[in-house]
This record gives sequence, C-alpha cells and structure tokens, in this order.
Amino acid sequence: MHLKGTALKIIWTSDLSTGIDVIDNQHMRIVDYINQLQDAIQQPNRLQIGRVLDELVDYTMSHFAFEESLQEAAGYLYAKPHKGVHGMFVKRIEKYQERHNSGENIAEELHAMLGIWLIHHIKRDDMAYVAEVKDSLLGVIAERARNNDGGWIKAFFK
Repeated sequence: MHLKGTALKIIWTSDLSTGIDVIDNQHMRIVDYINQLQDAIQQPNRLQIGRVLDELVDYTMSHFAFEESLQEAAGYLYAKPHKGVHGMFVKRIEKYQERHNSGENIAEELHAMLGIWLIHHIKRDDMAYVAEVKDSLLGVIAERARNNDGGWIKAFFK
C-alpha cells in the first residue's frame, strides 16, 4: 500500500502483477473498489459506503469463483486450500456487511483490512500458484475463450 496525497490509497505496482492479464485486471478492479471506499469515507457518505461495499463483495466473489475455476482446470495441487482462504475472507467480509447494516461505522476499519488483506493475498497466496500453473492457466483461458467466444468470463461477472 502506498500513500497518495493525504488519503491512504492502493496504487497498483508491478510487484502485484501475476503476469496473467485477466487475473491482474480483476485485481485492479478490486483495488478500484477499495479506493472508492476511501473516497466514500472522505465525504462521508454512509449510503455510498454501503453501495461500494456491496459491489466490492459481489465482484470479489465473482473473482474468487473465476480464479478457483482456473486453478481447478489447471490441476493446481493447492486449489482446495486456496479456495479455503477465499472462504474465510468471505465470512470475514460478511461480518463487516452485517455490522454496517446494523448501523455501525466500519468503513475505516474495513478499508484498512481490505488493503492489507488484498496485497498480502496477491503477494503470498496468488503468487504461489502463478509459477506452477501460469502456462496451464493461460492455455485454459485461451481454450475457454475460443470455445465460448469469451462469454465464459462474463458468466462470472454479470
């Protein structure tokens, strides 16, 4: 995480890149949502915070499902534990949603957790599968895109 001005924002840097464009683009979109949350905190706008939180959760769950399907198709040995990490994160974020919906101000705490979690997850968990399965994943992506005219990606991101 890097400082941008006075607000903590995540700035995409090359050390976050997996080298798999579709995954990197999804990660960048998640970074955008986290930065939108920071903007909503600065206003402050509770409705905007809730909207960003809902969109972030929806998009992140689609990303997780997409990433897990690629790992499974590539035969990644640690796909199941990786899915478990995603599941723990989803439970954690659902608790933040519950707290927000009950009126608690969780925005700053959530923003800090998201930024730290995402960067650590990319650098630790995601980079762990890249070296082993990158070629296979790229082949899976290309094959699925050819067979379904790219529509299979849209199935994850409605």
